[in-house]
Amino acid sequence: MIISGKDIAAQLRSDMQQQVDAMAELYGRTPNLVVIQVGDDPASSIYVRNKMRAAEFCHIRSQHILLPADITEQELCGQIDRLNNDDDVDGILVQLPLPAHINEEHVIRAIRAEKDVDGFHPTNAAHLWLHQPLVKAHVATIYNPVPDYGCTIACTPKGILSLLASTGVELDGKRAVMVGRSDIVGKPMAKLLMDRQCTVTVAHSHTRDLPAVCREADILIVAVGKPKLITCDCIKPGAIVIDVGISRLPDGSLSGDVDYEACKDIASFITPVPGGVGPMTVTMLMQNTIDCFRRRRVKS
Repeated sequence: MIISGKDIAAQLRSDMQQQVDAMAELYGRTPNLVVIQVGDDPASSIYVRNKMRAAEFCHIRSQHILLPADITEQELCGQIDRLNNDDDVDGILVQLPLPAHINEEHVIRAIRAEKDVDGFHPTNAAHLWLHQPLVKAHVATIYNPVPDYGCTIACTPKGILSLLASTGVELDGKRAVMVGRSDIVGKPMAKLLMDRQCTVTVAHSHTRDLPAVCREADILIVAVGKPKLITCDCIKPGAIVIDVGISRLPDGSLSGDVDYEACKDIASFITPVPGGVGPMTVTMLMQNTIDCFRRRRVKS
């Protein structure tokens, strides 16, 4: 069965409209997201445009700050510091990648953790790894996939939990294989699955006999950026397959990390590319913005 991230994202964004409208009534204003883009890379411009459209749909206020590609790291961090100190700004996102002369890690650290809607700040990453959910009896649904950790969770792993919840399959006790160990997908995804009582294996470029490792998975999540890396001989019959990767092929078409056509009849559930994980990542950015707004109101 196909897991349509596009359809689930539409459901969630409609729910977020109601959340934001209720906040306007309760607090007298709505969440405010600021997206900073350095340079006019065409791919980055598309991503930013999609985020701004999603914010508008969810009734979240948003601002796009476009800075020249030759801006210095110090000047960029100065812009971030100004937004950190603006009480009307609830979420700050710097669109990646940045020009080569700017250190991305320095920029991510410059954003205050409580306004880090991407969930990339070291404080948020550490909090996820060092803490258990505040409410351990949490039941995951597509509307509330992640229990409250008291921090911001990276958008893609958070969205994947919504996709998994949509299947109705209980995660407790399942064997999960995460192919990819990035800081923004693989590592946080592994922790979230462990906290859902999965037995988790993290595979990567040095994993020997990757197909055999993948065949152990009841839940297979792939995020490496290599088109059609996962073929039908990697899939356990009945597994849930979540494809995070997206690459453009020489003929101009898009492909995920999973050979979708070869695997779709073996898996019990599978995400397409495009239309699977991508829409959920943007949607969870909206939810993170709402959550950052809510936490700041409670603290104040």
